Amino acid sequence: MIAYRATLDVPREVVWFLAKLLAAEHQRRCTPRGSRALTCFWQAVLGLRWFRDRTAADALAGDHRISRATAYRYLDEVVSVLAEQAPDLREALEHAKDKGFSHLILDGKIIPCDRCKEPAVSVRGKVIDLWYSGKAHAHGGNVQAVLAPDGFPLWVSQVEPGSVHDITAARAHALPALYPAAAAGLPALADPGYEGAGIGILIPVKQPPGGREPDLNTRTRNALQRSLRCLGERGFALLTGRWRTLHHITASPSKIGDIARAALVLTHFEHGYIT
Repeated sequence: MIAYRATLDVPREVVWFLAKLLAAEHQRRCTPRGSRALTCFWQAVLGLRWFRDRTAADALAGDHRISRATAYRYLDEVVSVLAEQAPDLREALEHAKDKGFSHLILDGKIIPCDRCKEPAVSVRGKVIDLWYSGKAHAHGGNVQAVLAPDGFPLWVSQVEPGSVHDITAARAHALPALYPAAAAGLPALADPGYEGAGIGILIPVKQPPGGREPDLNTRTRNALQRSLRCLGERGFALLTGRWRTLHHITASPSKIGDIARAALVLTHFEHGYIT
């Protein structure tokens, strides 16, 4: 057996932030002192290794000298305490108004997961695989996000199965709050997948039927909108690039939303959005 050291490329302040959240949760549960296999600090390290490097639970258990079941339980606890700190959409919109943003960006992403076949009936009456996304050609969960004009993620939704389209997921989680914001002067830019979203959700104008070219004003509007909306790609890139566990979820697909919200909280802390 060869032993070696590794470096976790996460600031110590992030570890202490998570450790304090865990300590508060243990205090809330009245957990007896010294009754746990790991201290809050080392449980935070375990959780951040999983978020940052996708380290398998078996490896985490071996490295921290705990059982595999305990490693899974500690990971679930880390995800839970972080997800509870995630802002709801109302809070995110209030922050956007306070910052004087001119607009927001609405976007969705399929977070890949292990194959989890669950039969369901589509709106057309066909039997489909609930967690399979025809858009991504893979199994996963649909997560919606509202982003700042520069693409920084402000809010992410709970998960919908991968077979659910962006517009349907947005109607369930985002649009009811975005409509009043748009009426107050804070519209949201979105891609054509949100066609039919309603007033205040701005999407590019489709090409006229018959292959006709859109007029100059329409082409200019579309180009300007695309140049602003494309910055929204930065949001999910920040989340998935920094927290690699979002590259592929091996836990239950129903946990994808909480994992994404937990990653959002870590991103907010690292960028000074919360303290």
